[in-house]
Amino acid sequence: MSETTERSTSAGLMPPRTVAVIDIGATSIRMAVAEISDLGLVRTIDSLTRKITLGEDVFKSRQITRSSIEECVRILRSYQKVLLEYGITSAVDIRVVATSAVREAANRLAFLDRVFVATGLEVESIEEAEVNRITYMGIQPHLDSDPKLAVAKSVVVEVGGGSTEVLVVRSGNVLFSETHRLGSLRLAERLESLGAPGMRRRSIMETQIRQTVARIREQVFAEDGKIELIALGGDMRFAASHILGDWDGGTLARVSVDALDALVNEVLKYNEDEIVQKLNVNFSDATTLGPALLSNLMLARIFQLDTVLVSDTNLRDGLLLEMASEGRWTAEFRNQILRSAMTLGRKCDFDQPYAKHVAASASLLFEQLKAEHQLDAKYEVMLHVAALLHEIGMFVDVRSNHKHAMYLIRNSEIFGLSRQDVLLVALVARYHRRAHPQPGHEGYGSLSRSERVAVAKMAALLRLAIAMHDSRSGRVQEFKCIKQRDRLVIEVPRVEDVTLEQLAVRQNSTLFEEVFGLRVMVRAEQ
Repeated sequence: MSETTERSTSAGLMPPRTVAVIDIGATSIRMAVAEISDLGLVRTIDSLTRKITLGEDVFKSRQITRSSIEECVRILRSYQKVLLEYGITSAVDIRVVATSAVREAANRLAFLDRVFVATGLEVESIEEAEVNRITYMGIQPHLDSDPKLAVAKSVVVEVGGGSTEVLVVRSGNVLFSETHRLGSLRLAERLESLGAPGMRRRSIMETQIRQTVARIREQVFAEDGKIELIALGGDMRFAASHILGDWDGGTLARVSVDALDALVNEVLKYNEDEIVQKLNVNFSDATTLGPALLSNLMLARIFQLDTVLVSDTNLRDGLLLEMASEGRWTAEFRNQILRSAMTLGRKCDFDQPYAKHVAASASLLFEQLKAEHQLDAKYEVMLHVAALLHEIGMFVDVRSNHKHAMYLIRNSEIFGLSRQDVLLVALVARYHRRAHPQPGHEGYGSLSRSERVAVAKMAALLRLAIAMHDSRSGRVQEFKCIKQRDRLVIEVPRVEDVTLEQLAVRQNSTLFEEVFGLRVMVRAEQ
C-alpha cells in the first residue's frame, strides 16, 4: 500500500479530500484511492487490483454466476476495509462503476442489488458513451501537454476484455467516439468455443479483428491529417514495459511497431502456462494478452504507423478527475458536447445560423431565469443541444418534424451525453412545437418526476427562444428578462418594431405559462 504524504495544515489551505473509485470490469475489479486538493488537483496514493471472471460468465451465457457474484462481494468487502483505514466512509467520497460485462448481463439488476445489500455500495452500470467521456477526461492532460499531439489527429484506443473504445481527437476537438464489440476476452472465449488448434488461432483472431479495424480505419480516414495512435489498457502497458524496460508510466511511451510485432509473435506461440512462466504475468492476463496485443498491432499496421504511443491512463483517472470537478462540466467539455451536436446537425442539413441563434437565446433565457427554473448547469447544455437540433426532423419530412427530430436525436450518439441525457434532449426537441408533454408520449412517461419537470421547463424555454427568432433574420441578438408579479417581460434592445416577436410569443408561450405560472410579453427597450 502506498504511503500518504503529510497533509498541509498551512493557514488558508484546506486538507485534501481523500476519495476512492472502483472499476468493476470484465476481468478484474480495480480500486484507486486519491487525494484531491482544494485546488482540484488529484494525487493517487493507492491502487489495488483483484482478478474476477465476470466477462467469462457473461460472454459465454449472458449471466453472471452466483459464485462470481459472491466473489465480487468478497473483493468489494476487502476494499471497504482498506477504505476504512484511509477514513473514507461517506458515500459521496466513493464511486463504483461497472462496464461491459455487467452492462450486458441478463441478471445485471440482481447483481447490482446483491452488491448493494451486501456492501451498501451503489454500483453504476455505465454506458459506452459514458466510458468514452470519462476516458477523454483522463487522456486530455496528455494531449494538452504535448505540442505535437495538440495538432495531430490522435486515435485513442483501449482494447478491453469486452469491448474496444475508440476516441478520435484533433486540436482538442473530439471528432468522434465509438465502442466496438471487440474485446480480448471475447476473442479468447471465441477461440475456446471453436476448439481451434494453436496454428489456426492467430488466423481466426485476425479475421475477427480485421472487420472492426477496417471500420475504425474508414471512420478515421474520413478526416485528413497525421495520425498518432495512443493505446490504453493493461496489456499495452505490459508491452511498453517489456519492450522499453525502463518506462515508469509517468509519460507517454513510444513503442516501435516492429518491436510490438515481435512481441505478438512471441506471445502467440505460447500457451497460457508458458506465457505465465516466460513473461511473468498472471494466468488471467495470459489469457487476454495475445488477443489484445494483436488487435493493437493490426490497428497500427492498417494506419501504416512506425510507432505507437502507450499511456498508463485508465478509467479510474477520468473518474477521479470528475470527482475533483464535483461533477461540473467544464467549459471545454461543454464545447465538446456542442461540437458533437453541430456535427449531427450538419449531417441532417440543418439551418446552422438559425439554429445557433435559437440556441444562444435559449441559453440566455436559462441564465436570466435561474431563479424560476432552478435547474443545474448541465441542463443548460442539454437545452442548448436541443435548440441546435430541434429542426433536424425536417431532414426526414416537414410534417411531424418534431417527432422525426426526437427519433434522430434519440438514435444518435452525442459525445459526452449518456443515453438518458440524449433521451431528455430528444424529448425537449420533440416538444418544441405542437403537443405539450403527456404521460402517454413515448419516452416521457418512463421518466422520473424530476426528469419530467426538467423536460417541461426546458421545452418551455425552447419555445420562447424559437418565438424570439420567428423572423429567422437573427435580428434579436440579446434581450433582458424582467419579472413583474405574475408576468415575464422580455425587453429587446436595438429593434424598433417587435410586433412579429410579440405575436410569436403570444402563440407559443402557453407551455411556459403552465410550467412557470407567468404570462409573457415582449416589448422594445424603453
